[in-house]
Order: sequence, then structure tokens, then C-alpha cells
Amino acid sequence: MNKFDIVVVGGGHAGIEAAVVAARLGFNTALITLEVSKIGLMSCNPAIGGLAKGQLVREIDALGGVMGKIADRAGIHFKMLNTSKGPAVQSPRAQEDRLLYARVAQEVVKNTTNLTIIEGMVVGIGVKNNQIESVKLKDGIELKTSAAILTTGTFLNGVIYVGLSKLKAGRAGEMPVEGMTENLIALGFEAGRLKTGTPPRVHRDSINYDVLEIQTPDKVPVPFSFSTEKITQSQINCYITYTNQKTHDILRTGFSRSPLFTGMISGVGPRYCPSIEDKIYRFSDKPRHQIFLEIEGYRAKEVYVNGFSTSLPADVQEKAIRTISGLENVKILRLGYAVEYDFFPPHQLKHTLETKAIKNLFFAGQINGTSGYEEAAAQGIIAGINAALNLRGEAPLILDRSQAYIGVLIDDLINKIHTEPYRMFTSSAEFRLLLRHDNADLRLMETGRNLGLIDDLTYGKFAKKKEDIQRLEALIKKSVIKATDFNERFKDVSTPLQNNAKAEILLKRPEIKLKQLLSLISENQFHSGAVQEVEYNIKYDGYLNRQRKMIEKFK
Repeated sequence: MNKFDIVVVGGGHAGIEAAVVAARLGFNTALITLEVSKIGLMSCNPAIGGLAKGQLVREIDALGGVMGKIADRAGIHFKMLNTSKGPAVQSPRAQEDRLLYARVAQEVVKNTTNLTIIEGMVVGIGVKNNQIESVKLKDGIELKTSAAILTTGTFLNGVIYVGLSKLKAGRAGEMPVEGMTENLIALGFEAGRLKTGTPPRVHRDSINYDVLEIQTPDKVPVPFSFSTEKITQSQINCYITYTNQKTHDILRTGFSRSPLFTGMISGVGPRYCPSIEDKIYRFSDKPRHQIFLEIEGYRAKEVYVNGFSTSLPADVQEKAIRTISGLENVKILRLGYAVEYDFFPPHQLKHTLETKAIKNLFFAGQINGTSGYEEAAAQGIIAGINAALNLRGEAPLILDRSQAYIGVLIDDLINKIHTEPYRMFTSSAEFRLLLRHDNADLRLMETGRNLGLIDDLTYGKFAKKKEDIQRLEALIKKSVIKATDFNERFKDVSTPLQNNAKAEILLKRPEIKLKQLLSLISENQFHSGAVQEVEYNIKYDGYLNRQRKMIEKFK
């Protein structure tokens, strides 16, 4: 079969979301990947979520995407970040079992109706009257299609660097895609070059854990997906150590053989995820840098040395890493490396992620100059939805900056000039107090439901949460707490009351939690998400109203 409604090129995180959503919207979809066994592979860090990224995952889930569900099944170390700070900047993160994550992702893709997986290398596209007509494979096969979504990752003319050695590759052990960039340039697209990197992997049994700081997971893990009741699988620890002056001195000896400093790499790397050599060059006054040791799975031998991304020569990597406390006798299983690849500056896109030049051709993920699994997946689901809506002749889905981090991401991509890989931050979102991870469903699930991407069970839970929010808000506004009851319940944590007081006023005290206050005014059980939403709405009422007024001006 050589004809499809929608063809998705690439089986990474963007490609998975795009292909699954296009197929679920009823279109005969093909997912073309170099190797089926590599679908959903975590090329770099074995984690999903993080600051701002966790918000993206929850938004993807609220729209009907799959990343959150996969991460919940494969997560082995869940952690809510920034819990000591305000709710606007708190974000969920989970370290994943790397192989299990890919296995679950492949299961999801293979079990999706209307979705065909094809192994092959795409080297070009066919265009007629400025509209996508076909996708061309290296083996000569041409697939006719009404829409195509390119999610090519780091594979376009990819080159890997370790010291002064370089190898054509999309990532370690996998060939690059050649010809695709040239085909798109011939069609009038502008291309550029970017760089990213990855740290060494070391053997878990060669680490001295006795001298490391232990980082424990949360006792009650918070799932990514609104459809996940709770995380039931066992959780593991991560470990923290630090570089030192000796580490830095050894790393500096390799600068003359570094592709980063010799000019071999022309692409710019991510500013906020720098290599270790870049860190000690730019921050020479710092006596140490933090390193997280993340085991890549329950049974995995590999440990990801987070914070030690490098492309220095092998001998320098080996000497330097063994100066770090706990890693003195470490066995390196895979060296760190840098990868340089082609991308297409995203000013060439519409906010739907359709290219301006060619109708029904969409780009998503690192091809647009982003970094991160979550940023890629967010683009993937938007591209998949809009490809389907285009073919239906319906209005596109465009999220603005006040609706979602996804809206901020796409707006930044298209309207800003990018000289380095783009990464999502909470500081990028002007309305971040309204765009919290916990209310992604309230912001976006109706949209997902209207598209037909939210099942009845998930939507039923969502409806219950909304109903509980209304009931709770009414209850809090009418309730008055007796001074004696309050003083007894909160005698150790809050200033005593002289007179009875409204529950709404008391909840504005920073030390008072709604869950505790409810024990004084109601015996009813409420959705935990509703309790959190109402608490934030009351505590941060002034700030939220200020942001809503800003949005009105913005519109």
C-alpha cells in the first residue's frame, strides 16, 4: 500500500504524538522510522518532565496525547520540583526506565488503529502546485500522501564528535539521513546547523555509593496523566556528587583537542544545558559543579552522568570522570559525545506548524530548533491535530500564550530569532500562575474532548473535578470558622483567632491548607485536584486577577 492520508517521518517523541493523534482522528496514517525497535528511544537523559517541561507533558495529556501515560507506566523516580516555591513554578519530573519507556511507546504505536509502521529512510518529498504530494524513500519507494509531518530529530546530516574524531551518525550507532536537507533547500527552505551533546554512561556496579548524596523519590508520586489513578511500581533512588578542581584541571588539558574549541563544530549548543567543558570555561570561578547519577532502569547496568555532557577525547573523559567522588574506579560503558545536525529556522512555519511555503507539510521537534523530548512531543501533537483538521477543512488548533505553555513554545519559535536550541522555561511564560501543571486539564481538556481524543472515563473524572470546584468555592465563601475550633486545630502553626472568621479569609494565610480547613467545615470528600485548585484560586486571587487583566490587554 503506497497511499496514505498522513505520513509522519520519524519515530521519536514528536513523531509518536503526531502519528497516534492523526490516526485516532480517523486518518490512514503511516509512521516511517529507520528502526521499529528504536521508536520512543530516549536518546539522551532517561527522564520526562522537569521545570516547565512537566507542564508541557500535562498539557499534551489534557489534549489527548500519550507521553504522560507512557511516562507514568515506565517512571522509576518521581519528583515534584520547586515545592519550596510558589505553584507557578512547581513542575513534575520522573526518571524513566529507558528500555521500558521505549517498549511501552512501541506498544502504544503498534496498537493504534489506522496506523501503519514502515521501516525506511526518507530522503525527499514530492510537491505539486505548492502542496505536498508524496514522500520518497531511499530504496526508491514513493508514498503518496495528502499531508506529511517531518520529525527528523538530530538525523539530518548528523555528525558525532568525540575529541577530534568525527563520524557521520544521527546518534550513537545509527546512520544519519542524507539528502533530505538538500531536497528541502531546493524547494526554497532555509536551513541551519545546531549542536547538542550527551554525557558518558557508566556501569552501576563500579560506583561507590557510600560517599554519594542520596536523592529519594517522592513518597506519593504525582502522575503526569490525568487518567492515571496512582503510580504503583516501585521507585528507586538517584545520587548526587560533584566535580572538583582536579576534574576541571584535567578537562582543560583537552581543550586543544575539543571540537567545541577548535571550531570543528559550527552549530551552536543549548545555552542552558552546556557541556562540562563549556561550564568550566564560562564559569571558571566555580570550584565545583553538581552531578546527578541516574540509573537507566530497574535492571539496567548503565548510569547516566547528568551534568557531565562532553565531546572531549576519550582519554580526557576517562581521567576526569575518575576524579569525581564515588566514581574513582568507574567503568565507562559509553563515551560522551556531541552531535551536530541540520534544522530549519521556524520562522518558516505558521502557528499551526504547517510550513508557509508548502501546503499540508508540517515540521515538529528538533527540525524546528528545539531541544528536549517534551518540547518535541508538544509540537508533534499540535502538528498531528492540525494536519488532520486541514484535511477535514476545519479551523486549525492554535493555542495562544495565555492558554498553554505549548502556545508560548510555538509563539516563541516562530516570532523570535534562534541561534541555539530552544528550551522551555517557566520564565518564558508571562502568565505562568494561570498555566500551572495542576490545571492543564481545566485549560485544555474540553478542547481534547471536542476533538474526540478524550475517553469517557477520563472526561467523567474531569467533570467531577469541575463540579467539586464549584461546590468547594461556594462552601468556602459561605463558611465561618469558630475561633475555638480554629485555635485548637491550628494552635501550633497559625496565629490564634480572637473572633470567628470567614474560611475564605483564613485560607489566605500562607500556613493554612484547604485540606486541613475542610476538616472543620465539611465531612464530604472532594476531588484532590479540586481542593488544590480552589486553594490556589483563593490564596492567589489578587495575582490571578492581575494576570487575567493583562491577558485582556494582550488580546
